[in-house]
Amino acid sequence: MRSPDIPQDEELRLATLRSLNILDTAPDERFDRLTRMAKRLLGVPIALVSLIDENRQWFKSCVGLGATETSRDISFCGHAILGNDVFIIPDAQKDERFADNPLVVGEPNIRFYAGCPLRAPNGCMLGTLCVIDTKPRNLGLEDLEALEDLASMVESELAAMQMASLDALTKISNRHGFMMLAEHSLHLCARQKIPASLVFMDLDKFKPINDKFGHAEGDLALAAFAEQMNSTFRDSDIIARLGGDEFVVFLTNTTMKDAENILVKFHKSLDKYNRDTRRGYDISFSYGIVEFNPKKHRTIEAFLKDGDSLMYDRKKAKLAGKQSEKGN
Repeated sequence: MRSPDIPQDEELRLATLRSLNILDTAPDERFDRLTRMAKRLLGVPIALVSLIDENRQWFKSCVGLGATETSRDISFCGHAILGNDVFIIPDAQKDERFADNPLVVGEPNIRFYAGCPLRAPNGCMLGTLCVIDTKPRNLGLEDLEALEDLASMVESELAAMQMASLDALTKISNRHGFMMLAEHSLHLCARQKIPASLVFMDLDKFKPINDKFGHAEGDLALAAFAEQMNSTFRDSDIIARLGGDEFVVFLTNTTMKDAENILVKFHKSLDKYNRDTRRGYDISFSYGIVEFNPKKHRTIEAFLKDGDSLMYDRKKAKLAGKQSEKGN
């Protein structure tokens, strides 16, 4: 038996899954309806919506199987999320990866498996919509299309759940979404002794933009700032709009020096945007960088508080410096 490999984006993938608050929740008709359809349309005894947690696969919806979860290391779905296409095993007994798998040699006696990966809006693979049979078989083109269509519907339901964690204007995480994602990453960094940094940012002179150009232009400035964050920071970084003109970035496996270098790149990107767009104002910001201290930052709230405090001090010093220049 071969256990599934771990995806390269595992840290972000797990954080995304946890942010949905879906694990260990009660059955939901939205998902049960789709597994019943998969079972009926494909003529199989078992259909599942399986979500791959750190050490287990947990079934949000399960038709034809009494279990609610199994170990990840024996899961078929753990293999399925490593690719983009439907993962098909026509006869598990003839596949060296699964021939001696406990789920094959014992209950539920899997012979045929087909799992379509479920992708979150940020691209992470969360699990699968899968169908299982106790007899060898394969999928025809129409069956394959039906499974993919149903999986797309499951993805839509998961995306709707994630939307509650997104900021409607900027399309990045809101405060709630950030707290969920970052809290998990913080615990992971503490457990694995991984360095991390947090950057707390606040736009400069944002009120004058609203007052002079209107709130629609202010919204455009906020969205543009978020877009520059998306294009500059790494896929593994957690970026969010906390509210108003406050933004934050949680950078894993990143020292303060590394974070400062990334901010230099971000400044250049923002400067280029200002030069290219010439909207009558420049988007600028003040920031505070905090390096993760496991003894001090036991919660993400404590981490944020330090970042906010440093940002405020820096912004205050910046304003004082400008006033001093005017006085001279």
